[in-house]
Amino acid sequence: MKLISKVTEIYCIADDFCKEYELELNKKALSLSKPSPNTPKTRNRKGRMSDAEMITILVLFHSNTFRNFKHFYLFYVCRELKEEFPNLLSYTRFVERMPRVAIPLLLFLKLALMGECTGITFIDSTRIPVCENKREYSNRVFKGYAHKGKSTMGWYYGFKLHLLCNERGELLNFALTKANVDDRNPEVFNNLTKDLFGKLYADKGYISQSLFASLFDRGVHIVTGIRTNMKNRLMDVHDKIMLRKRSIIETINDMLKNVAQIVHTRHRSISNFIVNLLAGMAAYAFYDTKPSINMEFEMEGETEAKQLTLF
Repeated sequence: MKLISKVTEIYCIADDFCKEYELELNKKALSLSKPSPNTPKTRNRKGRMSDAEMITILVLFHSNTFRNFKHFYLFYVCRELKEEFPNLLSYTRFVERMPRVAIPLLLFLKLALMGECTGITFIDSTRIPVCENKREYSNRVFKGYAHKGKSTMGWYYGFKLHLLCNERGELLNFALTKANVDDRNPEVFNNLTKDLFGKLYADKGYISQSLFASLFDRGVHIVTGIRTNMKNRLMDVHDKIMLRKRSIIETINDMLKNVAQIVHTRHRSISNFIVNLLAGMAAYAFYDTKPSINMEFEMEGETEAKQLTLF
């Protein structure tokens, strides 16, 4: 998972995107040719480090063995990457500027690093705790933002990350909600699946007749397992096999938490929590090895019937 050898590649992609982002931003910006005396002055001075450089460093942090960003920045970036980043800021100033790259990083992730829908999609949600349960009422950083929720692992205080991926292990979309938001929430689900087509494979927590009907009207067929208290039903063999392959998105959740380190309890502000989460998912997009399902279609006989082979 080491991305250090990809410093130039990550920077070039981020820099190209940031240049396009600034051009579009300048087109939409309001210009005042004759500002009034009551209008506060605005500064347009460029920073010492560009947004692309900061995004590159944030993405690199989520690709190595460092578990503390301060140690990574002071003992690796400032010592080993001086040639790649000649205009490095102090650690304190870098952390102060991190919230400024939150929106460019979000757009970079959404517009440049997301995969394409192939007609086979998996959905799941995972918990994002921000502190230990016993510190729930004394936590001030996330007061008013986080909430208490329950997952299969028990109660926790924090958020819930909803993810979509295809059979190649590429992220298609994501949403961050409070921990007490239902996975079948119509507003969240419609936003996640607005660009999907084909079949959507989910666990039993997504069973809902109204959800099935609304997705079916938009050309999306959601396939879930059945609960123990439900009547058995016929299901296509291909769908049964694909439901067993849902481990692909659970593996992605595990990689985001244990490799990309999107979960920890040392956050000092809500904005830097968001930046850390986005940078972790951006780093995952650059991983060479992703969980995937190898699918091959073989032509058989004169009828050229397609047979699906799963490995």
